[in-house]
Amino acid sequence: MDAGLIILIVVLVLVVAVVVKSIVIVPQEWAYIIERLGRYHSTREGGPAILVPFVDRTRERVDLREQVVSFPPQPVITQDNLTVNIDTVVYFKVNDAKSAVYEIANYIAGVEQITTTTLRNVVGGMTLEQTLTSRDRINTVLRGELDEATERWGIRVARVEIKAIDPPPSIQESMERQMKADREKRAMILNAEGQRESAIRSAEGQKQSQILSAEGAKQAAILSAEAERQSEILRAQGRRAAQYLEAQGEAKAIEKKFAAIKAGKPTPELLAYEYLQTLPQMAEGEASKLWVVPSDFGKALEGFTRMLGAPGEDGVFRYQPSADDGAVSRPAEDDESIKEWFDTSTDPEIARQVAEATAAAQAEVPPVGEQSPRGAGTARIAAAAPEAATTQIPGDGAVPAPESNGRRQD
Repeated sequence: MDAGLIILIVVLVLVVAVVVKSIVIVPQEWAYIIERLGRYHSTREGGPAILVPFVDRTRERVDLREQVVSFPPQPVITQDNLTVNIDTVVYFKVNDAKSAVYEIANYIAGVEQITTTTLRNVVGGMTLEQTLTSRDRINTVLRGELDEATERWGIRVARVEIKAIDPPPSIQESMERQMKADREKRAMILNAEGQRESAIRSAEGQKQSQILSAEGAKQAAILSAEAERQSEILRAQGRRAAQYLEAQGEAKAIEKKFAAIKAGKPTPELLAYEYLQTLPQMAEGEASKLWVVPSDFGKALEGFTRMLGAPGEDGVFRYQPSADDGAVSRPAEDDESIKEWFDTSTDPEIARQVAEATAAAQAEVPPVGEQSPRGAGTARIAAAAPEAATTQIPGDGAVPAPESNGRRQD
């Protein structure tokens, strides 16, 4: 091969190598630290970068995205001398790539060490219980300390989270027993509260039931007494009307019988015969054990004949009817003051009182715990009770309450 061709190929290879070494493509959200002859020259971000071959070089490639670093558990002693292992997670972002490279050799290790020391300082002033319940406070303190310490490194700490706090096994066992005891205590308290509430509800229901039963018995007694009073009044009125009708009927019967006797013009012999017919009936009474016919029975018949008859011309007593003056004796069947005694129409006032008593008995029972409308039905009955003195009975008039003399007041 010709020497000139070989030299040309070597030159072309060198040119390609120089071009490759001179052009650098920087990815998005990355930063390249460029040094020239061992000294910092520039920071190139996202896009192509031109370097001087064999003079410039890339010192460090820095990721500018937010990074998440989880550190291994760190033993920390609390204020009450208990050792706990705490896992932490740090979220940070590199804002200045030059400071992150030249201000500290390894910024991730620096963040880890600052996190550990700050965590021990914060937790060392807390008890175990405070440590377990104050995660937000620990996170806030850690973030503030780390942000202040890493500011000169060009790093911004976005957030610090405690992933886990692990107390010693013996403490965990004690805490579990304590939590179990607390849960059992709460369960017993809730059970006692439930039993207490149940007893209160049961007593309240029993009280309400007894009150309603007593109220019902009271209303029933009042209604029964009122009904008995009304029935006694009505029975008395019925007896009065019946007695009047019986007396009226007897008066009519006597009047008719006496008129028939007068119309028949009986002889003394017939009257004497009828008198003798009644003697056996008089002896049939249950109280008549012994009945003696008097010795002067004939004289008694003679006196009876003389009373009913008048002597004739032959000396024989014959029936002589009394003079008819035209007056007819009639019972007071047309008396206006007693017409109401025989009225059998329905009394509207009694019907109203019965309807009110029925409504009070069928009233809805209020739920347990609410105030019972006590006295509502009793009040209606008590209001209706005074009216019983002037309660309308069948008829047009008002019947007063029975008085000692039994007379009606107009």
